[in-house]
Amino acid sequence: MKKMRNNNYLTNHTLIIDELERSIKFYSWDSILLFLPEGSYLVGGYIRDIILGRVTEEVDVDLVVPINAIEIGRKISEKIESKFIILDEKREVVRIFLNRISIDIANQMSPNIEEDLSRRDFSINSIAFLFDEKCLFDPLNGLRDIELSLLRTYSEINLLSDPLRILRCFRFVAELNFKIDLKLVTYIEKNKSKLYLVAQERINYEIKKIVNGKNALEAIILIKNFNIFGSGNSNKDSFFLDLKEINYALLNQNEKKKFLPLFFISQIFDVSSLEKFKFSNVEITKIKLLRKWHFFLKNKNIAQLNELDRFELHQELEMLLPSFIFYLPQNLRFNWLKRWRDKDDKLFHPSNLLNGDVIKKNLKIKEGPLLGKLLKYLSKELAYKRLNNFDEAIYKAKQWIEQNAPKCD
Repeated sequence: MKKMRNNNYLTNHTLIIDELERSIKFYSWDSILLFLPEGSYLVGGYIRDIILGRVTEEVDVDLVVPINAIEIGRKISEKIESKFIILDEKREVVRIFLNRISIDIANQMSPNIEEDLSRRDFSINSIAFLFDEKCLFDPLNGLRDIELSLLRTYSEINLLSDPLRILRCFRFVAELNFKIDLKLVTYIEKNKSKLYLVAQERINYEIKKIVNGKNALEAIILIKNFNIFGSGNSNKDSFFLDLKEINYALLNQNEKKKFLPLFFISQIFDVSSLEKFKFSNVEITKIKLLRKWHFFLKNKNIAQLNELDRFELHQELEMLLPSFIFYLPQNLRFNWLKRWRDKDDKLFHPSNLLNGDVIKKNLKIKEGPLLGKLLKYLSKELAYKRLNNFDEAIYKAKQWIEQNAPKCD
C-alpha cells in the first residue's frame, strides 16, 4: 500500500475509496445509503480519519443531501429504530444514532458542492466522497494539506460563522500534531475575542478534547501565546508555569494520560474562568487544591513544614499528586513521585488501622467532630511510623481521648 512519508497516510484515491467503503460496511451503516437521494455525499472528519489511518472511539459521520434532510433523517431513524434529534430546524440539520455511530444529515446550503465545501471549517474536513460517482472531490486541496500536516481555512468568514472554530484549531494541533497556516494564524489573532459569542459548554467540550490530545502540550502553549482567554492567563499570576521548561518525562504514560489534563486546564484558566466555562465542581475543587498548596509552599519553605502541614498536604493531594508535582522544587519531584507510586507509603497514601465503627464500639465514642479528629490523628501517627498494629492504635486512641475529650464538671 502506498504511504506518505513515514506516516500511515493513504494517498491513492482508489485506496482511500476502498478503505471508505470497507469502513462503511464494517460499522454497518451502509443500509442508510439506500435512503439518500441522488447528489448526496459524505464529508468531514470521517474521510480525514480514514486517510490518516486514525482509529477513534467516537465515530462521527457527516452526510449532505440536496434537500429535505429532516424528512430523510426521520425516515432513516424509523427504519433502523434509532434516536432522532433535530439540531437546527431552520438549516435542516439532524442527528441519528446507530450503535456507536453518530450520523449528522444536513441540507446542501449552496447551489453547488464546491461552494458548499468552501464553507466548511478547514480544508482537511472539506474532502467529499460522492456516492453517485463513487469518487473523491477535493476542490480545496485538503488531501495536500493532510500530507503537509497543515491546518488551513478557505476564508476568514469560515471562522466567523462559528467562532468555536478558533479553538478547534488548537484541538487539531493537540490531536493530529498539525501546524497552523500563517494566514489562519492572522485570522485567529484578529478574531479571538469572538469566542465570547460561543456557548460556554461548547468551549468546555473543546478544551477537554485539547488537554486529552497526544500533543496537548504544544496546543496549550499556543493557547497561552495567543492569549486566547485574555489577561486571566497572564504569567504575572505565579500559579502559571513556563510549560516549556518542565520535564514531563518524570511521569509515565498512564500518569500523563490521567493527570496532565487537569494540570493543563489549571494552566489555561483561573478559578473564575473555570466556573464561567461550566467545569464541574469536582474539577474546580481539585484545581483549587493545586492552587492552595502551591501558594502555601511558595510562602513557606517545604523543608520547614511541620508534621501536620505535611500530612494534610498529602491527605488533600493524594488522588492528584502527579498533577501537582511540577509546582515542587525540582530536586524533590522525582523522590515525591517515587514515594507516591508506592501504595504502601502511609504518608503519601494516608490510611488507618481503625475505622470509625471499630472506635465507636471499643471506645464508646459517638459519631461527630471528635471522632473525625481522632481518626485524623491516628492516620497521622501511622503515616509517621509511630503505629504498628491494632493494639497500639487502640492504646493511642484511648490516650488521645483522655487528653482531648470535653471535660464535664
